[in-house]
Amino acid sequence: MSISGNIIQTENLDLWYDDKQALFNVNLKIRPNMVTALIGPSGCGKSTLIRCFNRMNDVINGCKITGRVLYNGKDMYGEKVDPVEIRKSIGMVFQKPNPFPKSIFENIAYGPRVQGINNKKKLDKIVERSLRDAALWDEVKDRLNDSAMGLSGGQQQRLCIARSLAIEPEIILMDEPCSALDPIATAKIEDLIGKLKKDYTVIIVTHNMQQAARVSDFTAYMYLGKMIEFGETTQIFESPREELTEKYITGRFG
Repeated sequence: MSISGNIIQTENLDLWYDDKQALFNVNLKIRPNMVTALIGPSGCGKSTLIRCFNRMNDVINGCKITGRVLYNGKDMYGEKVDPVEIRKSIGMVFQKPNPFPKSIFENIAYGPRVQGINNKKKLDKIVERSLRDAALWDEVKDRLNDSAMGLSGGQQQRLCIARSLAIEPEIILMDEPCSALDPIATAKIEDLIGKLKKDYTVIIVTHNMQQAARVSDFTAYMYLGKMIEFGETTQIFESPREELTEKYITGRFG
């Protein structure tokens, strides 16, 4: 945890894709062991912003960033910072479940193997811990050698969460993790998010305002690439300070 008490902080963050500016002067402070939700209409910059937090925008040609993104007080875009090291500490779960076409066990063991862990006992422990933390162990413990592709959509998404936990990140980014899931699977993921914040910091992009209200401690409302309002979730939903936020929350636009 940084001295300032923020695990991630953006300072005057601007981002362009070639000539098109996608983020405008974004200032945001993410606190550790909290769930922070990013809400706003489609195309407002939520996913672009979350991808700044683990440098995934680096792989997009023509992407340019100014301003700073601090991770534990250090600029993660500094010259000597290795993006691969950043991504070990900041895991990501995507909109659609994307398990590898391997066994359930090998999906979880993949990251630790890449980090040089090949001891069977160690891998067994990591796989069990990760699946337990992702609330999936009891459902799959008897079929770890089966293909992950045979799991339901909701199970696949929890497997992807377990896979990100296997490398012991500090932060988990979730980009609309429930948008492809049914209500029962969504409820399981939401319940899981509440448990994960004991050990991790969670940042979730969601188009579902009810979901943001249910799972998050803090909420940021974005519109057209700008941070319109940020605060405790109850304040944002019950007494928004900005007219744009109120209009979006009450469904009058967006």
